[in-house]
Amino acid sequence: MLKQERYRHFVDYFSKNQPNAVTELHYSNPFELLVAVILSAQCTDKRINQVTPALFERYPTPESLAESTVEEIFSYIRSVSYPNNKAKHLSGMGQMLVEKFNSEVPGNMEDLQKLPGVGRKTANVIVSVIFDIPAIAVDTHVFRVANRIGLTTNARTPLAVERQLIEHLPKSTLSVAHHWLILHGRYICLARRPKCEICPLTYFCRYYERANTESALLKAATAQQKKLEAAKKKKLNATTHKALKKISVDKNI
Repeated sequence: MLKQERYRHFVDYFSKNQPNAVTELHYSNPFELLVAVILSAQCTDKRINQVTPALFERYPTPESLAESTVEEIFSYIRSVSYPNNKAKHLSGMGQMLVEKFNSEVPGNMEDLQKLPGVGRKTANVIVSVIFDIPAIAVDTHVFRVANRIGLTTNARTPLAVERQLIEHLPKSTLSVAHHWLILHGRYICLARRPKCEICPLTYFCRYYERANTESALLKAATAQQKKLEAAKKKKLNATTHKALKKISVDKNI
């Protein structure tokens, strides 16, 4: 199947079945989403949503975050992954928002990536979700699913995946496609044991096609091996029977 056909099937399915997919992170303003996305790196949204209510109550604004200490911030996020680094990032991010951006979350990639703890993925999430700028953030789910189903070819880095998705996806779908891929990777196209048996994308999925081909080849090879072993066993039995018969004849002589 041609790549463009895969994209067409991908967009058609999700446009009909998940047209309004959104992030599962809980937030009520741009600042809260920025904090949540920084915390979500290599951590589950479920865990972040357990942590942020108390965190947002204590730090409702960039000013309150900037005035706090790293140690106190840490006490609110100790259960997330890499809490020491993330506490430092949040402290620095709050200070920079206050000092350089008038306590407002910037709406462009360049300024966002100046903030501590904000890389390209986080910046893409913010500009697409908050500012409705066409962009697609590539996390582990997006990277895995895009490669598996065949939306990308030889894309070995998140940036390579991002570029190929931007090249082929309709511009109007970029932001929501990020959520399509994440949710599909989170609940169906799992890293270790993808649930291909319930996946609605198998009819154009490159991974599924290859897995089925490999499975068929393995079955054929196994069957052939069993056939050869049976033939060897039959030949051995015949040889043994012949030898025993000869011994019996010799004894009679």
